[in-house]
Amino acid sequence: MSRTDLLIRPIAPEDEPEWRRLWTGYLEFYGTQVPEPVYASTFARLMGNEPYDPIGLFAVHDGRPVGLVHYLFHRHCWRIENVCYLQDLFADPAVRGQGVGRALIEAVYEAAEEAGCPTVYWMTQEFNYAGRMLYDRIGEKTPFIKYQRPAG
Repeated sequence: MSRTDLLIRPIAPEDEPEWRRLWTGYLEFYGTQVPEPVYASTFARLMGNEPYDPIGLFAVHDGRPVGLVHYLFHRHCWRIENVCYLQDLFADPAVRGQGVGRALIEAVYEAAEEAGCPTVYWMTQEFNYAGRMLYDRIGEKTPFIKYQRPAG
C-alpha cells in the first residue's frame, strides 16, 4: 500500500461503528478499556465544533477505514500560538508497516500548519517499539517524562 492508496478524511457521524472498532483496537493495544459513556462522549466530542474539541481522521483503503488519529489544539504557556496534541493513533494490525501511521501523522502536521500551530507532540508507551521506530523517523524524542495524579 502506498500513500496514494490511502484517503485521509475526517470522521463523520455515520462512521461511528468503524470508529468504535478501530478505537477499541487502540485501547486493547494499550491494555485498557473505557466504559460506554466514554465511547459516547468521545465520539460526540469528535463530532463537535467547539474550539478545543478533539478532531478525528480516518485512513481509508479500498473504501474501508484502516487507521485513525485523534488530535486537539490547546493553549500553551510557553508560546503565543496554540499547540497540537496528537492523542490517539492506531493502524489496523492487518496494515501495519504499510504507511498508515505515517500518513495520519503527516495529516496532523498539515492540519497544525493550517491552524498556525508550529508544535505537534504526542506520547507513547515504552513497549511500543514498532511505533517508536516510525516516530524516530518523523518526530523528535524529547527528554520529558510524564507524571500524573495517582488514581484514588
